[in-house]
Amino acid sequence: MPGGLERCMTVRVPNTEIEQEVSLRLTRVGRTAKIKGFRPGKIPSKIVQQRYGDQVRQEVITDLIRSSYSRALVQEELRPAGGPSIERVSGEDDEQFSFRATFEVYPEITLSSLETISIEKPSVEITDADTEEMLERLRDQRATWKTVQRKSSSGDRVVVDFSGKIGKEAFEGGEGKDVPIVVGEGQVIEDLDKALHELTADQSKSAKVKFPKDYPVDTLAGKKAVFDIKVQRVEEKELPEIDDEFLQVFGISEGGIEALKSQLRSNMERELEQRSRTEIRRRAFDGLLSVNQIDVPKVLIDNEISSMQANAMRQLNIEDPEKAPPRENFTEPAQRRAALGLLVQELIQANEIELDRSRLNERLTELVSQHDKPEEAARLYRSNQDLMAQLEAGILEEQVVDFILENAKTAEKSINFKEFMAV
Repeated sequence: MPGGLERCMTVRVPNTEIEQEVSLRLTRVGRTAKIKGFRPGKIPSKIVQQRYGDQVRQEVITDLIRSSYSRALVQEELRPAGGPSIERVSGEDDEQFSFRATFEVYPEITLSSLETISIEKPSVEITDADTEEMLERLRDQRATWKTVQRKSSSGDRVVVDFSGKIGKEAFEGGEGKDVPIVVGEGQVIEDLDKALHELTADQSKSAKVKFPKDYPVDTLAGKKAVFDIKVQRVEEKELPEIDDEFLQVFGISEGGIEALKSQLRSNMERELEQRSRTEIRRRAFDGLLSVNQIDVPKVLIDNEISSMQANAMRQLNIEDPEKAPPRENFTEPAQRRAALGLLVQELIQANEIELDRSRLNERLTELVSQHDKPEEAARLYRSNQDLMAQLEAGILEEQVVDFILENAKTAEKSINFKEFMAV
């Protein structure tokens, strides 16, 4: 028996209704059909029946199922979440055509008060120390390496040859030549990283290594191995000076280091705004979900899984469906997204939230401002229904988030920039 959101409905239609419709359609077909040896409109009904009867009957039944199913939904006041599974019911009554439609309906949603939601809003300030750290990161990205004649330590780069064995057997990926590894930065598994400390050029060493239980290669996870290591050289990092040449890389021709810091701070503020918007959105929707536990039609979850899987395939440049990421990888986020879709739609309807056109225009102006011809770009954007639909959906979603925050219990919590951006 169906349960939850699943419904099963048996629909019966008199056979006489089917026969009448089949007869009418065959008559129309006979007027225009072309059969060798007969003039159009003069084909005997028996020949028309033999040639087109089965096809016309199937078309009539298909149309009848569609129309009678729709009428039954209206009569029973049901809102299906997806298409039905149709099963012919035979043997009940020779005078009636019967079919069984199985489908899921949308859940009845009664939203809990937004005042029951508690949301912690991050309060983040960019300090001078944050800007200095970002500057050092830029220097580090453009660092060079100089060979040194001393023992290696954290932060040094060692260039090594290595070969690993489990027992007496070599394994795939366990051998390398002239491999550069920065000590202490987690580029290799922990035991191997530790073995690279306090080594000098031309030194050889044997190291016992245990692969973590969650190592991504199943054949190595949790296994013990021995690596023979030969150090080719030890290198020390050299950071570039912040001179005119360094500044020009970032388009700074005047103003010196202070101009670069100002540019960095502007970029950091922009990234912080985007990250804050994303995080607050997540927390607002988490709150909405936490106080509204609803059943979600499986068909909606399946649709979300298909969408997410297809998107992942595009990002990974996968065209072969057999190589697609497993559907089960997307089950949990798909369920969340489907549930949120239902709740957000209910929230919009219940509170009569309408698209803020001024906000939409501001966002569009912001998007096209970087084009050489903003007005032309805006016209092209507005003429594309898909792009405008995406933009409108995004704005409406922001309005929903704002509405949740306005009505929920909120509190600010200070968090430093580095920690917040790493969340």
